[in-house]
Amino acid sequence: MDELRTALQKIEGKLLSARNIRGFWTGRLSSSALSTATAVSALSLGKASDPRLIENGLRWLAACQNDDGGWGDTDKSPSNLPTTLLAGSAFTLSGRESAFPETIRKSEDYISEHAGRTNGGVIASLRKIYGEDRTFIVPILMNLALAGKIEWGKVPSLPFEIAALPFAFYRIIKLPVVSYALPALIAIGHAAHFKKGGTNILKSLTRNATLAKLRKIQPESGGYLEAVPLTAFVSMGIISVYGAQNPVAANGLRFLRESVRPDGSWPIDSDISVWLTTQAVQALPDDAGAKEWLLGIQNKSRHKYTDSPPGGWGWSNLSGSVPDADDTSGALIALHGFGAGENASAAKKGARWLLDLQNSDGGFPTFCRGWMKLPFDKSSADITAHALRALSLWKHHFYHDEINRATRRALEFLELNQNKDGSWSPLWFGSHYAPDISNRTYGTARALVMYRELGLAGTVEAMLGTEYLIKTQNTDGSWGGVAGAPGTIEETSLAVLALFGCAGEAYAAWSRGVEYLKKRVIKNELEPAPIGLYFQSLWYYEELYPLIWGAAALKTAAEDATHRREI
Repeated sequence: MDELRTALQKIEGKLLSARNIRGFWTGRLSSSALSTATAVSALSLGKASDPRLIENGLRWLAACQNDDGGWGDTDKSPSNLPTTLLAGSAFTLSGRESAFPETIRKSEDYISEHAGRTNGGVIASLRKIYGEDRTFIVPILMNLALAGKIEWGKVPSLPFEIAALPFAFYRIIKLPVVSYALPALIAIGHAAHFKKGGTNILKSLTRNATLAKLRKIQPESGGYLEAVPLTAFVSMGIISVYGAQNPVAANGLRFLRESVRPDGSWPIDSDISVWLTTQAVQALPDDAGAKEWLLGIQNKSRHKYTDSPPGGWGWSNLSGSVPDADDTSGALIALHGFGAGENASAAKKGARWLLDLQNSDGGFPTFCRGWMKLPFDKSSADITAHALRALSLWKHHFYHDEINRATRRALEFLELNQNKDGSWSPLWFGSHYAPDISNRTYGTARALVMYRELGLAGTVEAMLGTEYLIKTQNTDGSWGGVAGAPGTIEETSLAVLALFGCAGEAYAAWSRGVEYLKKRVIKNELEPAPIGLYFQSLWYYEELYPLIWGAAALKTAAEDATHRREI
């Protein structure tokens, strides 16, 4: 018990010390080679007034190049072709290739090994990676064309003219256009169109209207979605046609200058403060410092960037954030913990927003209902389970029958989408050790917590999920993202939270997981792991994940110990 108390006090103390003076958590996302490369490229094209930003970014890239010559999305990630191609373009566009000869040689060797020595081989390799989804391959090809590495004729045209239509039209035809897709569609569409001759009359006629739309949806910070790669790609496209003085490009470059880190790198996004805070207050339920902050940043009107109705929460309080299901669910759970009665008005609006998001297949997507073919509108098990947890807390206050109907449909979705091995696959979390990069520990743990909280732990689906976690536990008591993967604090904590309250073999697995966590925390071994997936499966890690989920998991151990003493 003394060891448990020591570990719990230590990790809770670290988590509390990471909270800012306003009472919420901003965390620190990992620096990203891809973000740094695209930022350097955009600043180079824009002829940034401070060349030190470009130089420092290049030096950071050179220092974090992997031994095989490529770059991964984080400094803990294996190399991949897209990030390596973008890093190479950054050195070329900066005009500083000659200052980094060994870096360039090694990266070219990596590209040759993984894509061949021809442009055709590079393009074919990228298409193999991204398939039919053009939302990321086209920006990469534009970046390569701007660096002179491929011809503009190889960059697909984009139908940017549809951006001239009002948002109401997208809702009518259920077109899942969100702020992630629209800025890139417009900016890169303009670049490809005009660089290739610009003969399409409709595109030419909608040129000014779509540029105006792009400016209108640009957040005050200048950063679309607060995302460095997206903002950099948009800036590159606009600069290539209209110059760096164009307001969209100027504001985008301003965002990039303001979001650079002291070491010369850029993160994938500014922060995910809402997500972190709503998770943290569940680990520290007596801490209500974030309540007023959460209430103040609820979306109060139709969102001008995504046309999302009021009621939801985004992942951050910053201007580039947009409402999404996971953060709205997290906020609803947190507000219930702060006091259901006094927060019912805000919660009712949030629950309405969440209920209206449910897809026709019964699952919940991230941003919007739609055709369920893209990550933006695709239902996923972890988000669905999180939504059910949130809605179930409030159904005795409002929307009782509607929440019950939504729950039945969602449970059917989870049953149909459970993997054959008993696991569930999440959407925005992955494992470098899984062939399909799916982090089944995360997805399964999130689902099992929901089944337990809804009193459904005895269902076939929940029992199969529990068996999956038991079977995939490592011999040291830890869990990785999939069977056989090295254990992490994050994944072990999530599995421990999922197995809390179980009996028999599951309780034994839970106990071994708790022991593993205690030892890691006492030894101060709390390094974060790259388990997060950003848009287009870009990897990241967050320094607060081990603290938040570790504290929540050890708290269950303290509750179990108290319960056993009382018995």
